[in-house]
Amino acid sequence: MKAAVVRVAGQPPVVSDFPEPQLEANETLVTMAASSVNPLTLTRAAGTHYTAEASIPFVAGYDGVGRTSDGTRVYVAQPPRPPFGTLAERAPVSKAGLILVPDGLSDTFAAAIAVPGVSCWNPLVHRAKIQPEESVLVHGATGAAGRIAIQVAKHLGARSVVATGRNRTKLEALRAVGADRLIPLDQPPEAIRTAVHDAVRDLRVGVILDYLWGPTAAAVLAGAGGPNGPRGPAMIRYVQIGAITGPTVPLDSAILRSSGLEILGSGFGSSPVQDIRESFAAVFAAAVSAGFRLDTDVHPFSEIESQWGRTGEDHRLVFSLS
Repeated sequence: MKAAVVRVAGQPPVVSDFPEPQLEANETLVTMAASSVNPLTLTRAAGTHYTAEASIPFVAGYDGVGRTSDGTRVYVAQPPRPPFGTLAERAPVSKAGLILVPDGLSDTFAAAIAVPGVSCWNPLVHRAKIQPEESVLVHGATGAAGRIAIQVAKHLGARSVVATGRNRTKLEALRAVGADRLIPLDQPPEAIRTAVHDAVRDLRVGVILDYLWGPTAAAVLAGAGGPNGPRGPAMIRYVQIGAITGPTVPLDSAILRSSGLEILGSGFGSSPVQDIRESFAAVFAAAVSAGFRLDTDVHPFSEIESQWGRTGEDHRLVFSLS
């Protein structure tokens, strides 16, 4: 079969022949229709993500949409066992890792929205357990995941959504998808801290979704907690999702001792599998009913090598295999 094969670490996969998968117990063969290149796909293909485990050569692709032998349209939520991947004509997939894709979503849009959608749905619903009339702050909202997070938060009943971002033009554009207050990150840390503090006070922010971490997270944490921050048990749940700007952050101990701030993580190791499955199904259903918007850049499977690095932070690159 044809597949996007990684043969050299750190270099784009190349479309070439790869052995047909032989099914193991509890697996089914999925004929792939579309697969998105998201940060998870890229880091796993590069071997730098903490879930990467395949030895070279292997097939790239973490997830995607396809059809089982009886024609059922499914989303592959659990990556195929190594060395297989979803950027291939066919993939051996655990039956437990399949999510039904509802009518009303194209193959390419379902593939594009799945990971960014779950990256915010799961922490809002299952980790932070968002409450009615709470507001949400999305730290790092100008990327594709952040744009979806704004829409999901509003769909789930958030009173207001605060968005942070470094690019002021892209940040301003987020008003069109539901952002109510904007905090630019191209300003001194003290100004960010003050802006976050004011938003928490004015809008009753109860959940912060952090896609950036790194230096700016220190200012956001200081604004949300600390001696002048909110008080009371678990008043703000700060959910760490991504680390685009750095893996560590300096944290003043007073931030935790003198406020009701809780720091949580949302990822494969912090959430039960059932929560993740429910989140995928819920995102697909809500994408149909609420009409979530996400820019997608669709290319044929044959262009994988030339398009691999052109992902863009505010859209999703999707390869069509059908």
